[in-house]
Amino acid sequence: MSTIYDFEALSIDGQPVSLEQFRGQAMLIVNTASACGFTPQFAGLEKLHQTYGGKGLAVLGFPCNQFGSQDPGSNEEIGAFCQRNYGVSFPMMSKIEVNGADAHPLYRWLTAEAPGLLGSKAIKWNFTKFLVGKDGRVIKRYAPQDAPDKLAKDIEAALAA
Repeated sequence: MSTIYDFEALSIDGQPVSLEQFRGQAMLIVNTASACGFTPQFAGLEKLHQTYGGKGLAVLGFPCNQFGSQDPGSNEEIGAFCQRNYGVSFPMMSKIEVNGADAHPLYRWLTAEAPGLLGSKAIKWNFTKFLVGKDGRVIKRYAPQDAPDKLAKDIEAALAA
């Protein structure tokens, strides 16, 4: 698979979502968790969605329970939590695994396209972020501690490309 448009995911309510529908947009893909020290980043991600969504940025959240069991709830519970606590209006997908034998194919591709420190392909923790350009190729991988507002310049460059 050569671009992000080759992948599909399930929305948080279980409906198939072809990433083809985001062709021509920049995307910010984030593995999320509801009970993590980085969970307040939902507010910053929502702000990016509000600021740049109309300009061609799609923020996509992928809940994951692989790190410290910090997202144990059902998809319905996770969706309600994100909406209630952070007003999340960007698309949230069904819970997935991002590492190991059961890693979602999208995350296998993302980590191969943009390895982490020292070439590591593994996702280290919740709120690892991937910026994908309008051409469907990964531009950059960001660490969990990289706050969403710090990505603004890169997002603006991706939207201008």
